[in-house]
Amino acid sequence: MMELGPIGTALLLGIFVLFAGCYGLLYAIARLKERSTWMNAAYACYALQVVVTLLIVALTPLTLGWQLLVIVSCLAYFKLPAIAWSHLELTHSKAEVP
Repeated sequence: MMELGPIGTALLLGIFVLFAGCYGLLYAIARLKERSTWMNAAYACYALQVVVTLLIVALTPLTLGWQLLVIVSCLAYFKLPAIAWSHLELTHSKAEVP
């Protein structure tokens, strides 16, 4: 398989972060508006992030340590929006109580 150079690696890593941000944003919109279509879009972004993760592992010259960091980050990103939303709800519910 052909290995990407530094520019290709940087582009894939940038796309990885872009999909993570889109997933988090769409997840928040879905929870705020309580619409499954937004949540489906969020999950689609996460699925694309997983695809980019696999491309990073397969096509870039990153060493095993960096590859593991990308994989673990991708797995962690799946739960981060839910954790952040729960914390946000908890913070706001405490602020409403006199």
